[in-house]
Amino acid sequence: MSFSWPWALLALLAVPLLLAARWWLNRRRKRTAVTVSSVAVIRAALPGRTSWKRRIPVWLFLAGFLPLAVGLARPQATVSVPSNSTSILLAIDVSGSMCSTDVEPNRFSVATEAAREFIKAQQDGTRIGLVAFSGIAGLLVAPTTDKDSLIDAIGTLRTARGTAIGQAILTSIDAIAETNPNVAKTGADLPPLENTGDYEPDTIVVLTDGSNTTGVDPVTAAEQAAARKVRVYTIGFGTTTPAPMVCTADQIGGDSPFGGGRFGGGGRGAGRNQEIDEDALTQVADVTGAKYFRAEDADQLVDVLTDLPREFNLRKQEVEVSVWFVLAGALLVFAGVGLSLWWNRAPLPKR
Repeated sequence: MSFSWPWALLALLAVPLLLAARWWLNRRRKRTAVTVSSVAVIRAALPGRTSWKRRIPVWLFLAGFLPLAVGLARPQATVSVPSNSTSILLAIDVSGSMCSTDVEPNRFSVATEAAREFIKAQQDGTRIGLVAFSGIAGLLVAPTTDKDSLIDAIGTLRTARGTAIGQAILTSIDAIAETNPNVAKTGADLPPLENTGDYEPDTIVVLTDGSNTTGVDPVTAAEQAAARKVRVYTIGFGTTTPAPMVCTADQIGGDSPFGGGRFGGGGRGAGRNQEIDEDALTQVADVTGAKYFRAEDADQLVDVLTDLPREFNLRKQEVEVSVWFVLAGALLVFAGVGLSLWWNRAPLPKR
């Protein structure tokens, strides 16, 4: 918590000063007290109140000054609030292993359909970009608010050889740099940055079913993202159950591992265990201050993508919270005054 007017905290001295004044008045009253020989006379003169009824209003009144004094200093708290300037770069793995049928009908079909649902579910005004990667990575759609163009681009995805997770991260960073002047491109030299915990509103989401097989190491790429305060959320998709790889004709690219128009059945790649490099994906997320998620079926993948905006559509902001301190102080002061007036009210005359 920070304060806009920290010097106003000097008002806190009012409480000990009031206590000192009360002590001095009580001491002075004792010095000027009249000596009375009869205790009965004293008891008759005292109001019918117990000692705690005399003290509670005073303590409530003094306690109210503490939050009031803090409120005068205009305290500010750092909170997470929704960001209206978020760009989301969705990097989708289109390697040949996405044809695995351990998730019906295959990983590719489920992943692309989940990506469509993710895009449709985003708030209007959220910019989304699309990166596809296999042995290479390419930006298919620059960050845009046009959901139709993104959905159309997903329909053009085709499988190919290789898995370049690190290159997909670098490509996403460069796409963000085109729209966010605070994010430098990957080839630029950066000065050492302070680890303040603040991040850019732009975020990268990497959806993959395997491990990096070519290009830059994913953790090295993640360090580039971390240096630019860009978070990289990672999703590992698929099971560890060996399954045949079957893709339809319109899911196979020219560099498909199936080659020669072959797109299903056993044979090459069938029954092979496509393992997810969870250690690397977890490191990528940790390095950039994000999270790693695992999804083993269509429902889990949709849930992960649906919940992601709660993670990254937030930004840190200083919010003034003076009103809450003033409200608490006022309630305590009014409670003290009210109790004092109530307990000191004159008794009704007897009829």
